Amino acid sequence: MSQTNTKVNKPKKKYLFKTVIFVLLALLYIWAFSGMPINSIKETAGQISQAIFTGIFHPDWDYVYLPEGEDLLRGLLDTLAIAILGTFISAILCVPFAFWAANNMSKGKVVSGSGKFVLSFIRTFPEVVMAILFIKAVGPGSFAGVLALGLHSIGMLGKLFSEEVENLDMGPTEALTATGASRLQVLWFAVLPQVMPGFLSYTLYRFEINIRSAAILGVIGAGGIGTPLIFALSSRDWDRVGIILLGIIVMVTIIDAISGYLRKKII
Repeated sequence: MSQTNTKVNKPKKKYLFKTVIFVLLALLYIWAFSGMPINSIKETAGQISQAIFTGIFHPDWDYVYLPEGEDLLRGLLDTLAIAILGTFISAILCVPFAFWAANNMSKGKVVSGSGKFVLSFIRTFPEVVMAILFIKAVGPGSFAGVLALGLHSIGMLGKLFSEEVENLDMGPTEALTATGASRLQVLWFAVLPQVMPGFLSYTLYRFEINIRSAAILGVIGAGGIGTPLIFALSSRDWDRVGIILLGIIVMVTIIDAISGYLRKKII
C-alpha cells in the first residue's frame, strides 16, 4: 500500500515542480517586459520600413568593387584580417594561462584558482568596451580592433584550453616522468599531442565568433566592414546597406562551412 502511495506522490511532486518553474518564468518575463518603455509608433514608420526593405532587396552591386576607393571587398578583407590576427594573438597568448588555470598542472588549488580568476576577469569586458579603450589608446582603425579581439579572446580560449588540459590522460605523463624525462619533454611528448586537436578545434570555433565581432567593431571605428555600414545607415543609403549585409552573410556562411569541415577533420 505504501509503495502505491509513493508512486502516486511522485507524479504529483513532478507536476508541482513544473508548475512552480512555469510560474516563476512567467513572473520573470512579466517583470522584464514591464520595465521596457513602449513608445508610440511614428507616422512615417511604414514609409521608412518600406525604404529599408526595398534597399536591402535591391542592393547596390556597383559597390562590390570600386577601383578608386573603399568598397565591399576591401571592407570584407579588412574584417577577415582583423579576425585572423585577433584569433592568432589570443591562441598563442592564452596557452600559458590555460596551463596556469588547469587543476592537474599545479600542486595547489590556489595557483589554478588564481589563473581561473584572471581568465574570468579578462572575459568580463566585452569586445566593444575593449575596442573603445584601444581606440582611445592607439587611435581608430584596424589595429584597435585586432587588440580588442585578441585580448578578449584570451579569456574565453584560455578557459576552454584549461578544460582541455584538465581532461587529458595522465598515464603517458606519469610514464615519461618515471623514465626521468624533463618537464619540457613531458610537455612536448605527452601533453601537447593530447590537447593539440582540442586547441585547434576551439581556435577555429573562436575564429568564427571573431568574424562576426570584427564586423560589429567597425561600427565604433575599430576598422572592418562595420565602418562603411554605419556610414550607409546614417545617410539612409539603403541600397548600400543591402549589399554590405549581403556581403557579411556570404562571408560568414563560407567561413562557417570551412571551419566546420576543418574541425571535423581535426577531431
